[in-house]
Amino acid sequence: MSDLQKSDTSLQRGLNNRHIQLIALGGAVGTGLFLGIGGAIFSAGPSVLLGYAIAGLLVFLIVRHLGDMVTEEPVAGSFSYFAYKYWGDFPGFLSGWNYWILYVMVGISELTAAAAYMQYWYPGLETWKTTLFFFVAINLINLATVKAFGEMEFWFALIKILAICGMIAIGGYILLLQPDLVPGATVRNLWMPPTVGAHAGDPAYGGFFPKGIGGLILAVPIIMFAFGGLELVGITAAEADDPKKVIPKAINQVIYRILIFYIGTVGILLSLYHWSSLHATDSPFVIIFSKIGFKNVAHVLNFVVLTAALSVYNSAVYCTSRMLYGLALQKNAPAFFARTDKRGVPYAAMLLAGVVTFCVVPLNYFMPSWIDAFHTAMSVVVSALVINWAMISLAHLFFRRKMDKEGIKTSFPAILYPYSNYFCLLAVIVVLSIMATPQMGMRSAVIAVPIWIALVYVGYRISKRNK
Repeated sequence: MSDLQKSDTSLQRGLNNRHIQLIALGGAVGTGLFLGIGGAIFSAGPSVLLGYAIAGLLVFLIVRHLGDMVTEEPVAGSFSYFAYKYWGDFPGFLSGWNYWILYVMVGISELTAAAAYMQYWYPGLETWKTTLFFFVAINLINLATVKAFGEMEFWFALIKILAICGMIAIGGYILLLQPDLVPGATVRNLWMPPTVGAHAGDPAYGGFFPKGIGGLILAVPIIMFAFGGLELVGITAAEADDPKKVIPKAINQVIYRILIFYIGTVGILLSLYHWSSLHATDSPFVIIFSKIGFKNVAHVLNFVVLTAALSVYNSAVYCTSRMLYGLALQKNAPAFFARTDKRGVPYAAMLLAGVVTFCVVPLNYFMPSWIDAFHTAMSVVVSALVINWAMISLAHLFFRRKMDKEGIKTSFPAILYPYSNYFCLLAVIVVLSIMATPQMGMRSAVIAVPIWIALVYVGYRISKRNK
């Protein structure tokens, strides 16, 4: 390879620890918490807290599987590379393309959510116009250096985190010192019937499991959607300053912060305002503070949730371009997509992701409402997400078997290997089974899984024949 070709196909290591920490948080703390959680609360009631704790543990184990691998080999393409190297050609091909389409759909869902948040201020604003505006703006920013992306994502995520901490502080203050500010505010809302409102005193709305274990089970796919994005830590490895030091630290710190943010925030909100008064399609954060009279706070929170959605879309643009770049280096995508500009930005890979993501505009134009568009995108995301998680755990099994055979001790070993791998694979099967139930309305997304894998296999065979 000539020097020119090398410079045309190289990323720059411009992300340090604070960037990677906030990128991972930014990818996971988004619409799943600020908007999607309304549906989870509606399905499970207060037991949604238990659901987030279990899902958080599951995702932590999966990310530790990934961390074990990327700490040893911090390369572009991340888990696609490991599936390709330690498992086989087709698993690598499938893993990469599945993750690519996953984050294209994440981008579509987040842009749709951002348009929905804008309607809080401008009810008559058509969502397709808003999605078009944000689509153009975020992609232009990502065409700058990776350092510029890291800085923007750092500040995007910092706004979310400070807002969440502020909500916890305000809610805790009201519960402990000024409960009269919110009629019926009490920690007992987590297990007792409401004391105010249309359902006051109705025992059907009491208990930690008001809709039984079945209600919690039905909330699981929505909860899993919320945790998608933590694996972004692995994607950033190729552009980290000191990956062997930064990646383990980022993984260990991110997960407990996520659990604090989800469980702490939702626990406070459900104590302030009984779950039975929430709506599945609303952002509970905005609605709760609006109804308790904090109008200005509600406006600020709507700005925060808008920022959250744009932050995740920003991460999606980064992720899809880097994954396609890695696929091109593996020769699992046309070599053109491995080209970068003089700033190290894989502009060709960004272009393809942008073209596909642009379908968010006609989707929002033709769908009856943004709710339909968001639910369609979310169901596809969850299906692709659990496939991705399963492949990370499986690739890690092959990776560790290879390391053990060669007598190599990895520097950041996964927890409870190989039992944690088997647990994660079983959990993926359970999630897909839940999604296939008629009550979820996601059966078509589950049916699409084998069809999608078959289509990718056809693409793989064509690619192999062309090689």
